[in-house]
Amino acid sequence: MTFSIVAALGPRCGVAVASKFLAVSNTVPAVGPFGAVATQAAAKVSFKPDLLALLAQGVPVHQALAKVLAADPGADDRQVGVVALGAGDDGGAGTGGGAAASHTGAGCYPWAGGVTGVAADGAVYAIQGNVLAGPQVVAAVEAAFCAAAAESGSDAEPEAGWDEEPGAAGAAFVRRLMAALLAGDRAGGDRRGRQSAAVLAHEEGSGYDESGVLADLRVDDHTDPVPELARLVDLSELYFGRPEGVQPLTGELLTEVAARLRALGHEVSAEPALHPDRPDPAVVDLALGAWAGMENLETRLVPGGIDARVLTALRAATPRAR
Repeated sequence: MTFSIVAALGPRCGVAVASKFLAVSNTVPAVGPFGAVATQAAAKVSFKPDLLALLAQGVPVHQALAKVLAADPGADDRQVGVVALGAGDDGGAGTGGGAAASHTGAGCYPWAGGVTGVAADGAVYAIQGNVLAGPQVVAAVEAAFCAAAAESGSDAEPEAGWDEEPGAAGAAFVRRLMAALLAGDRAGGDRRGRQSAAVLAHEEGSGYDESGVLADLRVDDHTDPVPELARLVDLSELYFGRPEGVQPLTGELLTEVAARLRALGHEVSAEPALHPDRPDPAVVDLALGAWAGMENLETRLVPGGIDARVLTALRAATPRAR
């Protein structure tokens, strides 16, 4: 019914999942400070708090999974993937930066199976699915996740003289989970069809207001949920992401931004009565902050500069201004 990837890299972990099932996010994924879980097939929802609690206690991931399965008389009908942050290999796939384990019960509907592994950059993953179009689905998810290894730790270099805010690696990790899910969907996904998808990711101290939430997005009922989820991921990065491609507000760019803000009703001059068209950098900075805050773009603000996506949004809002 479902395919998922559970992964961890450095301080972050997450789950991406898709299914011919209403609101898969309510049942399958869970993330926390110590790891992430996906429970599917005849999903046992209690596996989520139970496994996360065991990981928090420092129980190695392979042992944690074995423990919950041993206590479950329906284990043959379950499919589970789990990763732990900062744990070594204890019988699952792992490195010093994390470990992963996966279980597919003999009673899961075909095609059913899973794989665990370690990407070139040390990211650990557990990929599993049931009622799939075939093994190519799991293989496509794995290939896409591993292919992104070179990109997972950093985004594009910032403009000279400007430092990127923390969070670029977290955004890249979420995009990597999304790319893996898209690859599995294109390879056939759930053989019964498509209905819902979700992505959850966690990193302590990251996300909006340092909540630890890198991503918490879902599509509950849609004819093509995985591409729709990708659209939401892009919007989430726009609204909650950190500055990228920052340019200093000087020269022609200052003049352009001031003109666009003035077209939206903002003062941009220190002497508006005498020189309304003469931009003052400090006043423009305040006006940009006021406009960006109303547009929910405040996490991308940088004093004395403008983020590339904020500039794109400002231009779109003022097509006639120059």
